[in-house]
Amino acid sequence: MLNVRDVQTYYGETQVLFGVSLTVARGEIVALLGPSGAGKTTLLRSILGLTPARRGSVEFAGRDVTRWTTHAIARAGIGWVPDDRRVFPSLTAARNLSIARKRTPFRAFAPDECCEIFPALRHLLPRECENMSGGELQMVSISRALVGGPGLILFDEPSQGLAPKVVQDVMRTITDLKSAGVSALVVDQNVRTVLAIADRAYVIHDGRIAWHGNAAVLAGDPAARETLGLAA
Repeated sequence: MLNVRDVQTYYGETQVLFGVSLTVARGEIVALLGPSGAGKTTLLRSILGLTPARRGSVEFAGRDVTRWTTHAIARAGIGWVPDDRRVFPSLTAARNLSIARKRTPFRAFAPDECCEIFPALRHLLPRECENMSGGELQMVSISRALVGGPGLILFDEPSQGLAPKVVQDVMRTITDLKSAGVSALVVDQNVRTVLAIADRAYVIHDGRIAWHGNAAVLAGDPAARETLGLAA
């Protein structure tokens, strides 16, 4: 589904990613881990075309999207759940979902299906997003990605600032997407929680992949996590 090859990304003349490569298969959950400032969000931005790679390539669903505009990449079927939600605060949840609908090669979730995933969402639909809690906004943000017809969703810190019960709901939702064939690339500082749902994991340090392999292996090896700076 996603094939990132030797990506090198810069902010101005400052290089942030140094030959990063990773893959995500259809229906697979892949964790992208590492300390703050390691380059995780920059890699997501490079995949989305927000901070385009200067060298290397990004392929999605068999097509080279490296030089595509961000809106074209979104219409190809890559969804995004950013760390700061980025919903329109003055609009209702229902309106936020309706404007996110678009035609892609993948199945779009209906709002009613999102309400089945998040039962509390049904009561939030008529409310303006500026009057919602962090957990409620996360439901809207994930639902917005789902109604957009994703083949792959990039999750940037989906557990950030959420109560433990809401974190469990979010992680369960990411896991449930596998049955629908939706892939996920998940960045999160909650290492043990994301490793529990991931199939594979990559660890990035200073803009380079330091480790990759089976998520269960890393989850079961505290010494390796500590060596990689993932003791949390």
